[in-house]
Amino acid sequence: MLVRVEHVMGMAVSLDLADPLPVPELERLADEVFDWLRLVDTTFSTYKADSEISRLGRGELRREDCSPMVGEVLDRCAALWDETRGYFDIMAGGRLDPSGYVKGWAVQRACDRLQLLGSSNHCLNAGGDIFVRGAAPGRSAWRVGVRHPWEALSLAWVLEVTDMAVATSGTYERGLHVYDPFTGEPAAALRSVTVVGPELGTADAYATAALAMGEAGIDWLAQLPGHECAVVTEDGRAMRSDGLPVVTEG
Repeated sequence: MLVRVEHVMGMAVSLDLADPLPVPELERLADEVFDWLRLVDTTFSTYKADSEISRLGRGELRREDCSPMVGEVLDRCAALWDETRGYFDIMAGGRLDPSGYVKGWAVQRACDRLQLLGSSNHCLNAGGDIFVRGAAPGRSAWRVGVRHPWEALSLAWVLEVTDMAVATSGTYERGLHVYDPFTGEPAAALRSVTVVGPELGTADAYATAALAMGEAGIDWLAQLPGHECAVVTEDGRAMRSDGLPVVTEG
């Protein structure tokens, strides 16, 4: 087993490789993951003036001159705009910013690559957006903690998942950073939204969209096929879908 943590994409990213492979092979797999995430950051960071996405947003670069993965991400974000009734909007903050999809997409792509390279048991966590495959050592699945939205050292839920994505969007770390694209106002009704599903980029975007919807996002989440969810409102109410794979609560 190998555990590696690096600071990339503006956050701590942790990788657990639980396969019975030689250490040099595990190290090589970890190198592949973090090299990929650094490439994504170089391409999509809205904090780097020379990134492709920043230059595209300023009109200095045409879409057809961008890397193919930029087109892939923008196409998926357009589809997600439709799926979320316009609440997942990469222009909601007034500038081009696909970050609400990119982080989850990048992690999912890294895990898909790990599987192709022979890793069947791994967990990749990028700032609380997580994809797991297989199982942790000695278990039949992975256990994933969802942070309590007011108590930083406590958990709201513990989930048991395998071959699954867990994405959380909330206001408790970055403040009111998600906007309602129809009013232009910061979304403040929900404190935390967690979505569990088969693909992390989509789960991440759904969590962001539900946060932007406010109270209406609760009913919208409940109708998503193939996904489970948990929500904490700003006034302290907590609710979850019946199928959420909870181990313990508290």
